[in-house]
Amino acid sequence: MNLTSPMSPLLPPMTATPHRLLVLGGTGFVGRAFVARWLAMAGSGAATLCIPTRRRVRGHALAMLPGVELVEADVHDPVQLDRLLQGADAVVNLVAILHGSPAQFERTHVTLPQQLAAACQRTGVRRLMQVSALGVPDGDPASAPSHYLRSKARGEQVLRAAPDLALTVLRPSVIFGAEDRFIRLFARLQALVPVMALAGATARFQPVWVEDVARALVRCLQDQGTVGQTIECAGPDVLTLAELVRLAGRWSGHGRLVLPLPAWAGRVQAAALGLLPGEPLMSCDNLDSMRVPNVATGRHPGLEALGTTPTAISVVMPPVLRRR
Repeated sequence: MNLTSPMSPLLPPMTATPHRLLVLGGTGFVGRAFVARWLAMAGSGAATLCIPTRRRVRGHALAMLPGVELVEADVHDPVQLDRLLQGADAVVNLVAILHGSPAQFERTHVTLPQQLAAACQRTGVRRLMQVSALGVPDGDPASAPSHYLRSKARGEQVLRAAPDLALTVLRPSVIFGAEDRFIRLFARLQALVPVMALAGATARFQPVWVEDVARALVRCLQDQGTVGQTIECAGPDVLTLAELVRLAGRWSGHGRLVLPLPAWAGRVQAAALGLLPGEPLMSCDNLDSMRVPNVATGRHPGLEALGTTPTAISVVMPPVLRRR
């Protein structure tokens, strides 16, 4: 069956469910959704999920679930990574950052995949799921306009070049859900300010529900037909950043005037936000990333090829934001 066409029919029946699964980044937003979906769809007895974390307290709720082993470890340490991979049948890599220096992007999105590929070769683990991002170029990583996209592209490139690795890459658009830090942040901001001055207002996204991404990960792990494929994970609606911000305000009951900033003013705002302590709302590198539409290209199969009808943001987020 040809899965390279976005119009391809449903994949063949699920096969080859792993018995022990290593989930890197399992305590994060997408990781928690994936673990819950795996246990619901595959059953708690189908596989042991090994989830490393730097601080055990971050995964306390996961540790209480049947079939989950929470392990304190540094996945950037090759020795510890080898130890984590012992006995595993497959790996899911969800480790990613949206903000950071060029060196931090390199360490997270390129060096870690390099170390993971080498560790898989040493330990005999072949199956790997890599969560990347829409907007990543299929060709030369240098063609991407931001450190984030270039590092994501190079990470994919490293894994595709690894010998004997049965790789599937998922490229999601911006991911929404009850615990996201994107839509909910814009809703909170509009409760505090009279006007939303917005950089990158015309940037285009195709928001995808975290549960649809989690379901896609489970399906791909259970089906060898997805090996070698890139799956574009996108929702049914293409929206600009300004439209998403307006919707977040309206659904939360705090709708405000959204004032799109010209490019120069947007960069000044992003640079200023990037200097604030903690994780910034926006950075210049984010603006550079948004120069590439964060939407499905049609060059790769989408969620429909996995048997999933994407869920609209208008179905999930209004009740979530009204409960705040």
